[in-house]
Amino acid sequence: MKYFKPLIQLLVGSLAAILAAKVQAGTQAQNANGLVQSVFVLPANSAEGRDPFFPESTRVMESAAAATASQNHSVEITSLKVPGISGTPGHYLAIINTHTFAVGDEEDLKIPGGGLAHIRCLSIQPDAVMVEINGQVHRLIVEDQ
Repeated sequence: MKYFKPLIQLLVGSLAAILAAKVQAGTQAQNANGLVQSVFVLPANSAEGRDPFFPESTRVMESAAAATASQNHSVEITSLKVPGISGTPGHYLAIINTHTFAVGDEEDLKIPGGGLAHIRCLSIQPDAVMVEINGQVHRLIVEDQ
């Protein structure tokens, strides 16, 4: 009987841990579909967290700093050029710097001076392109050739 007491305590402890995990999972944030949504926060310094497999690495902190810098970086609109627009009236294509966009396309473009600009093509007319750049709407006019 003395061997069963530790076994029973182990089973009761395991059941308590499983029930606690189920209760905690039920209280997590859920998205519109009712599914639990994971949230990952990149640490800004080693005091906030580190890579468990490479504890001396600063790669995680560098990527968090780069993400913050790219979000706060303002784009010089004059650095974006529209050399031409092609296609049919129902389906125009615009070239912005060296990338081709159709209406609704999104892409991160490298800009002079370093950094990325997230560009979404809103509409294309024969002489101009309406784009959203990092949340701001701009009209880019086709360059004269």
